[in-house]
Amino acid sequence: MTAYNGAAAPGPEPRSRPGAGPSRGYSAAEHEAMRAALEAARRGIRGANPVVGAVILSAAGEILHVGHHRGAGTPHAEADALRLAREAGTPLEDTTMVVSLEPCNHTGRTGPCSRAILDAGIPRVIYAVADGTDTARGGGAFLAAHGVDVRQGLLAREAHDLNDRWFIAQHDARPFVTLKLAQTIDGRVAAADGTSQWITGAPARDQGHALRTRVDAILVGGGTLRADDPTLTARDAAGEPLARQPLRAVMSARPVPADAKVRRGVVDRAPREDTERGAPGDTGTDHGEVACADRGHDGRFIHLTTHDPAEALQHLRERGVSHVLVEGGPTVSAAFLAADLVDELWLYQAPLILGDGAASVASLGIGTLAAASSWRGDPVRHPADLARPGHEEATDQMEAISRVGVDGRWHLRPAGPVPDAP
Repeated sequence: MTAYNGAAAPGPEPRSRPGAGPSRGYSAAEHEAMRAALEAARRGIRGANPVVGAVILSAAGEILHVGHHRGAGTPHAEADALRLAREAGTPLEDTTMVVSLEPCNHTGRTGPCSRAILDAGIPRVIYAVADGTDTARGGGAFLAAHGVDVRQGLLAREAHDLNDRWFIAQHDARPFVTLKLAQTIDGRVAAADGTSQWITGAPARDQGHALRTRVDAILVGGGTLRADDPTLTARDAAGEPLARQPLRAVMSARPVPADAKVRRGVVDRAPREDTERGAPGDTGTDHGEVACADRGHDGRFIHLTTHDPAEALQHLRERGVSHVLVEGGPTVSAAFLAADLVDELWLYQAPLILGDGAASVASLGIGTLAAASSWRGDPVRHPADLARPGHEEATDQMEAISRVGVDGRWHLRPAGPVPDAP
């Protein structure tokens, strides 16, 4: 008998606190499998897509294969688990797919997971929370309509919390926002004389470039532009441009100088494959009043003349941007933090004390400790921790706090109320 519980409905409103209580109606083996799926999900990286894990469970309650999603453009968790099953020659006719998020039901850079599960002959599917996105949702309904036994809600609270900020970004129809800060122990990004290169060591800077190549756009403010004249390109340890280059965005009311390095980009290479297909930010004309007509030499530059982070994100979204990396400076960082528009924070802290100079974040107008912006550790992977996309294995303990060369690395997300789970 086919069972189905509301998978076609949009996801819950993401900002309120759920009630407590365990998932009922599921076996101990199914609980264990979902916990394994959630732990596998943390082996992915945050960004435009949620972190997702999937487990293939035998009829006897044995975990056979565990898959996870490794970021935009890579196989989804379900496809990863199915790949492992194919390679091992595992029969699937009496198994259960346990997945932390409803299988997608659309074709993007990868095919629909709902169809892959059906074609594999898996008769039962359990997922934690529904996918509320207009393009991807409905995988549960599709599978149920084709005779698959589908259940929803196992460890829903935990699964929703794992991707709480992604749910918020989807609900608000805006790009996912990553903020990266590199500072001294006492929170400075530049000395009193303005010098800032380099506060962190080479390994930390290399990780910054790994972040850049995983996002659709990098955003800085006019202060950073004038102080550092950055290129905002993604480069390897030898300084050579990486294959994937994000859109470079400057958020400033003042003009961007004609000779600014940020305008040039990577101009000595042939167009990238994804550029030719129409990558985010590759539009030839501007839309709206905020985005100016300025284009870099490689067509990957945009000047946003607004001081409103939400407005900037909307214009970037109109250009196809799903994931934005904010790299400062202090005023822009403070603006995104004050607007509650930061979904994850990568904080690099160098073993230096300046005692004076520019702070990493400008004033937030917080006058008391009780009103402080609060954050919690988020032990998921950094893009630089991945060896080869699609083939990497865990080689280190995933921690919210780790060491990168001589610097410390924190991965954090806002410690707001735990969102509702269905």
